[in-house]
Amino acid sequence: MAAKGGRKNLKRAVNDETLSLQPGQSIMQVVSLRGSNLIEIIDAKGDKALAIFPAKFQKSMWIKRGSFVVVDDSGREEAVESGRKVACVVLQVLFHEQVRVLQKSPEWPEIFKTAIVDTSNGKSEKSTQENEELESSEDDGMPPLEANTNRRPAELRSDTESDSEIQDS
Repeated sequence: MAAKGGRKNLKRAVNDETLSLQPGQSIMQVVSLRGSNLIEIIDAKGDKALAIFPAKFQKSMWIKRGSFVVVDDSGREEAVESGRKVACVVLQVLFHEQVRVLQKSPEWPEIFKTAIVDTSNGKSEKSTQENEELESSEDDGMPPLEANTNRRPAELRSDTESDSEIQDS
């Protein structure tokens, strides 16, 4: 990961699919977005913490719940001891292709093996065995459509009813 800032280096780091974690860096999953560039993350041990999402990512990358990020948690213990709430800094957002490559590597945390991965086309797919089961099904893995609660259900009328209403008018 490049330590330099700037949009050019940021885009170069995003296009690089190979990722090697440096000492003090770890892969974490986003649990919730808190606002004001703060996100709640969960680490490989299952511990939750707050991380700051730097302003340099604001207009070039977006994250949502369930996304994976690389964070610098080298000062995490010191932050907890001093009473600060923000313990980590997001260094990189992992995209679908990067996550797929990392899932096969030994660097991927075991707790995230069964996590739901967000794909770039808006669908979500489950990893490992559940993904294979979805691919073998004939219904494309799509859930049934839910009823739209914003509209009233359409009332079907027969032709005789509509004719009698027209004549009465």
